Amino acid sequence: MIEYKIATNDDIELLMSSRLEMLKVVNVLPKDYVYDDVIVNESRDYFLNGDHTTVLAIDDGEVIGCATISYYTIMPTFSHPTGKRSHLMNVYTRPQYRRQGIARKMVEMLIEDARINGATEISLDATTMGRPLYESLGFTDSTECMVLTRNDHFKESNS
Repeated sequence: MIEYKIATNDDIELLMSSRLEMLKVVNVLPKDYVYDDVIVNESRDYFLNGDHTTVLAIDDGEVIGCATISYYTIMPTFSHPTGKRSHLMNVYTRPQYRRQGIARKMVEMLIEDARINGATEISLDATTMGRPLYESLGFTDSTECMVLTRNDHFKESNS
């Protein structure tokens, strides 16, 4: 029977192993890929100190799925009066456990967590495979914002 739990700092090793596994699968990295210390250390620090909730799906003591919602605050606006927003990320289920409702259960738990925490929005970046799940839960495409990502237009200055 699959157990769903909200992770705590005591679960840091489970959190890290599931995150690194998910990154390998999603980015099609070899099983023996060695992560840069920055991604490992920053991920560990975020799990221990970041404003987030992570759900772990566990079968027979082994993590078989994970999902995280990260919280951040903006200046309050009419559409976001608390200023508290959230971003759903790292929704992952091991391939042999897919199509069993595991991701749905984890995301539903995080939607409820966002409601309890007063978030006025949940954003996410959907893969093609994940899109039907998110649409069935009420997520829609957004045309509200523009994004500048780190590239030639947004980089550290040499001065």
